[in-house]
Amino acid sequence: MVIAGGGTAGWLTAFSLASRLGNLLDITLVESDAIGTVGVGEATIPTMRTFHRLLGIDEREFMAATQATFKLGIQFENWGQQHDRYIHSFGEIGQRSWMAEFHEFWLAAQGQAGSLDEYCLELQAARHNKFCLGVDIQPVNYAFHLNASAYARYLRSKSEAAGVTRIEGRIKHVSLDPDSGHITGLTLDDNQQINGDVFIDCTGFRALLMGQALGVGFDDWSHYLAADRAVAVQTELHGEPVPYTRAIAHDSGWQWQIPLQHRMGNGLVYSSRFLSDDQASEQLMANLPGAPLTDPRTIQFKTGRRRQAWHKNCVAIGLSGGFLEPLESTSIHLITTAILRLMKLFPFADNMQAQATRFNTETANELETIRDFIILHYHATARTDSDFWQFYRRMDIPDSLRHRMDIFCQNGYVWPDEVGLFRTDSWVQVMLGQGLTPRQHHQAGHLLDAPQLHSQLSALRQSIAARLDKMPRHADFIAQYCPARKD
Repeated sequence: MVIAGGGTAGWLTAFSLASRLGNLLDITLVESDAIGTVGVGEATIPTMRTFHRLLGIDEREFMAATQATFKLGIQFENWGQQHDRYIHSFGEIGQRSWMAEFHEFWLAAQGQAGSLDEYCLELQAARHNKFCLGVDIQPVNYAFHLNASAYARYLRSKSEAAGVTRIEGRIKHVSLDPDSGHITGLTLDDNQQINGDVFIDCTGFRALLMGQALGVGFDDWSHYLAADRAVAVQTELHGEPVPYTRAIAHDSGWQWQIPLQHRMGNGLVYSSRFLSDDQASEQLMANLPGAPLTDPRTIQFKTGRRRQAWHKNCVAIGLSGGFLEPLESTSIHLITTAILRLMKLFPFADNMQAQATRFNTETANELETIRDFIILHYHATARTDSDFWQFYRRMDIPDSLRHRMDIFCQNGYVWPDEVGLFRTDSWVQVMLGQGLTPRQHHQAGHLLDAPQLHSQLSALRQSIAARLDKMPRHADFIAQYCPARKD
């Protein structure tokens, strides 16, 4: 197996395959120190913890090595309308019921049950800057903020220890078999030849193997998601790191703030249709939470996906297979699911078309589901203050998302997505946070008389508040659990 490209995608693929498939594979990774990586994907979602456990990664070691902090969700500011805010948390809201979702019981209380936020421990912990792994035997659902460059270095050391061979060099030519069209080898700039049976394209937006050599086309989704640029900069960290990502909407894009142990990651995602690169850089630099540590760096991208993520004997993992802007922190998640999919469908025989077809179908479904969830944040808005927001309010949206929004607004019904990523609670928090309000809802809450319903809801709120009181501050927990050396 030959992996073209390093970074998070390349080294996570290398370590995963080396640690799980062991001596079944001979793995070589080719990368060039002269070619930079995007390196700004610093926020994750809870699925990363499960993947790390599969690989046997020690959480404390990993967090200290990557200056990581904990993440309990994302705080969205100015999205539904200016000056509002809500948190999309990773926690469960309220108490499960088989017939109706918790928010429908809450709606039945007719405004006498406090805020829905009060029924989620993770959300309350984020708001009060607290964290622990669990309280009263109940685990906390969390993810990480991390230094992406340090994460790639950490994975490289693990990979090389597991037997992966790294070769330094630029790829100048990709050789194809004249009969099958399969990739047979890579020629480096020093004329070294790297041959293989299976090739993984982790060359980022260039898609050197899948796009350039094999000619697999790209479905452009910029008519749904207009952003095609990001400008990023690192700043000093003032005060304690909070356990959530901030996503702050502006008139022509949105700004992220991702706190690590010793610095803050910042960036502005925008569309060149509505904002120039210079304007974006000026806007970001005028709204930083601390003194800059680096110069601003502009990254160009195109939202969409390869029409095939597996073609011939090549699999695209990471940015070479597609890109969705970082609004819901799904970039590393998409790398891990592609790796899992590859391990389950691995082509140990010459005929790999059936596996490729299934791989491509699952990949397309996953990307389209995440695409719809991201579009929801933009389209379901009351903002009319700029051409940027007017574009999103007026645009056509996928039928799949329209159906979700219509049924929620009609009767409050929500269901998990088809790929098991965004749970019911995620859709509820974002739709309510963006200002969508159900006109009706399931009447299961009215099976209880009003005093009984209010009593049960009050008990749930008090239980959350009591557990919250037992949690330490986020910074204190990090200091005893996974302190990182300052670079």
